This record gives sequence, C-alpha cells and structure tokens, in this order.
Amino acid sequence: MIADRLDITGSRWTVPGAEAVLTLRTVISNGDFPDYWIFHAQKEHERLHPLTDQHIYALQA
Repeated sequence: MIADRLDITGSRWTVPGAEAVLTLRTVISNGDFPDYWIFHAQKEHERLHPLTDQHIYALQA
C-alpha cells in the first residue's frame, strides 16, 4: 500500500513528506483522526499566533 503511493510515476518524495503521508494514513486507519485534527488545529493556531511577552512587563505612567 505504501509503495503504491510512493511509486507513482513522476512523483518525487522527500523523506519528511513521505513520513507525513504515512503518519496521516496511520492516524486515519486507526480511527484517531478526529482527535488528531483537534490537536493539529490547536498546535497550528499556537504556531501562527504565538503569545507575546506582554504579561512580563508592568505598565508605567
């Protein structure tokens, strides 16, 4: 199954790309995709919108 996907004529796979596809297919086949997607969306939000350091500064007048 994996070789069929990676051996498509004309496709080029990097190791990280192939591992990502394999991981996703495994998560889907195990039935864990809904939980994984919630986790992934949360981590992606944290990556795109990092917390600032505002909480460590005191306001001065």
